Amino acid sequence: MRKYLLIGVSAFVLGAGAMAYVSPIAQANNAPKAKTYKMLELFGDVLGTVEDQYVTEVDDKKLIEAALDGMLTSLDPHSGYLAPDAYEDMQDTTRGEYGGLGIEVTSEDGVVKVISPMDGTPAARAGIQAGDYITAVNGQSVLGLTVNEAVKQMRGAPGEAVTLTIARDKTDPFDVKLIREVIKPKATIARMEGDYGYVRLPGFNEKATEALIASINDLKAKNPHMKGLIFDLRNNPGGLLDQAVGVADVFLDGGEVVSQRGRDPRNIQRYNAKPGDLLNGLPMVVLINQGSASAAEIVAGALQDRHRAELVGITSFGKGSVQTVIPLRGGADGALKLTTARYYTPSGRSIQKTGITPDLEVAQTRDQAQDIANRVWFSEASFKNALNADEGKTRQGVHNPAEAPPAGFDDKKGDFQLQRAIAVLKAGGVANVPKLPKPAAKIAEVTAKAAAAAGKGPPVQEK
Repeated sequence: MRKYLLIGVSAFVLGAGAMAYVSPIAQANNAPKAKTYKMLELFGDVLGTVEDQYVTEVDDKKLIEAALDGMLTSLDPHSGYLAPDAYEDMQDTTRGEYGGLGIEVTSEDGVVKVISPMDGTPAARAGIQAGDYITAVNGQSVLGLTVNEAVKQMRGAPGEAVTLTIARDKTDPFDVKLIREVIKPKATIARMEGDYGYVRLPGFNEKATEALIASINDLKAKNPHMKGLIFDLRNNPGGLLDQAVGVADVFLDGGEVVSQRGRDPRNIQRYNAKPGDLLNGLPMVVLINQGSASAAEIVAGALQDRHRAELVGITSFGKGSVQTVIPLRGGADGALKLTTARYYTPSGRSIQKTGITPDLEVAQTRDQAQDIANRVWFSEASFKNALNADEGKTRQGVHNPAEAPPAGFDDKKGDFQLQRAIAVLKAGGVANVPKLPKPAAKIAEVTAKAAAAAGKGPPVQEK
């Protein structure tokens, strides 16, 4: 039976594309291990003691499923056990239509954390933001629950209401009421921005490449003198690997898109684009941000390394590992989601934990610029047990971003990163675009610099 390889941001999905590609069946190591057998015997002893002496009767199935998930999640934040219903839900998400709220979530220190809300979903309309914590569902705390358990509480029939309690930085906890819907992610959003085409890709489900090609062909047909394209991958949490390769293939005239390497460094699997560039070499800018992850980073990294596009925005999430989904008894017993490889951009970069750095760093808002200067953002590197970057690199820490909206810019009405992307296209590249004054140093950064100068603190990074 064919298996799926997960590429997207970790966790369970309430409305974001799951990530997979076909992979050979993983082979089990059957060599006898005395210590392993002894520990398995210990597991049986503990289970038996719990069954006999716990204060109330226990559900053996739930205990064993929790033990399986705990074993796998101890490896890294993206490995885990999928119970049969969770495995079925994951398969539904890859088809691009499913019930839910429109949120990609993960777990951080026993708390459910939002990776990204999806465009046009109940979560996005309610104003839920990346980095929000979900602490309760319908008044019942989800603190300490696994992501799977919390997701089960949030799922339900379309049309039913659910209330989420949200904890957000610098605000008191508040409740958000949402109505569950059948989520039908928009494959693409396309329009013209003056002389330049704009296409936003919210995720990499099974329809992504086909929809992208259709959108670009439509833009070209209606605007034969289109001068370039802005490709928006902001808050794109990832998706199917074959779709990442297909999307990059739309813009590349052959050559490598991505490679993956497992435990054996000699075992390298490469994925290449076919000849032919749908845009015939028209200039491109790709927009990325901290919510651009996994398959989105594959595409952004490939286009950057191959000098096909320049990147504008802020550093991406940094999800550079590959998960194989291994069905158990054909899925009847669920599936394992196991990290089996890292992926690499065409130049050989592993961006695990470090992310893709844009060619022109641009904060979306002045508040975001202040946050970048004063605190470490949530990313793959935030996970305590995240797989290390292959080269031993570290993610850039707090620093003053290169550009931010000037005073008087209306963040609610204008899209500053998009404006800068258009400016890059008009100027013929990042090197030629007139640079804006660097945002003024924030109080926290000035304090950090003073401490560093006095030898009492770490050096402050600048870009």
